Amino acid sequence: MALTALIALAVDAAIGWPDALFRRIGHPVTWLGRLIAALDSRMNRGRARVLRGALASLVVIAAALAPALLLAALFGPLIAGLLAWPLVAARSLDQHLRAVARPLLAGDLTAARRATAMIVGRDVSGAGEAALSRAAIESLAENASDGVIAPLFWAAVAGLPGIAAYKAINTLDSMIGHRTPRHEEFGRFAARLDDVANWLPARLTALLLAAVGGRPALAVARRDAGAHRSPNAGWPEAAMAGALAVRLSGPRRYADRIADEPWLNGAARDPQAADILRALRLYRRATALAAAGLAVLAVI
Repeated sequence: MALTALIALAVDAAIGWPDALFRRIGHPVTWLGRLIAALDSRMNRGRARVLRGALASLVVIAAALAPALLLAALFGPLIAGLLAWPLVAARSLDQHLRAVARPLLAGDLTAARRATAMIVGRDVSGAGEAALSRAAIESLAENASDGVIAPLFWAAVAGLPGIAAYKAINTLDSMIGHRTPRHEEFGRFAARLDDVANWLPARLTALLLAAVGGRPALAVARRDAGAHRSPNAGWPEAAMAGALAVRLSGPRRYADRIADEPWLNGAARDPQAADILRALRLYRRATALAAAGLAVLAVI
């Protein structure tokens, strides 16, 4: 199963998910997204919304898991790895961060704000270099966990069914796992399930970042991760903050409110545009280390 994960990562790193293919057939995550949106529209109403949301979540997971189980039974790890390839986002994450770094390094705040708004949910319409850099690096750290390391982890544990089920859970959380009036109850099951699925991969991501980023990464993660609003995202974010010697998280503006989040590595300086490139180098080295670990497991 480690071979399945390794092949998926290798294909994604080489070609990503080509735009031409996306325009023609979409992407497995967009397919799941359409199903989640339909169930949200039809089931998120009336009483017993927690129960309705749990049922909707199980339907989505089953829709991803059933074909994965069938395909895994029919094919070996090589084909399973090719089928799992779209469910790893290593290359696209790198591309999205570079899309922020390039205009920011050139002093084009308008373009940098547009690129940042595509990867974070906060309001960055008036953000300066430090706030944009912070948002981009936080997104990189969090998505390194739930977009790369967690899918690889579940692929290594349970092959194609593992990564398919994980991606369904993660997509559910991203769409309905929010503490909003509409989804506070309906998305509760999805949010808690995502917390469980990401508990170990988030900490593994922090360890990988510490392995390539030095002892301060681990020290800051151990000290500050628990202050984060998420039980998981704080680990890779705090590790990244320690490795770069910058501060992350902190207050940020959303459309309807200002969230007064605590700082991670708060005594350090604010990040700048060049730190996004440093963060990308750490991310690539951590991913390469994960690939090496998968290769060892595959041989064993």
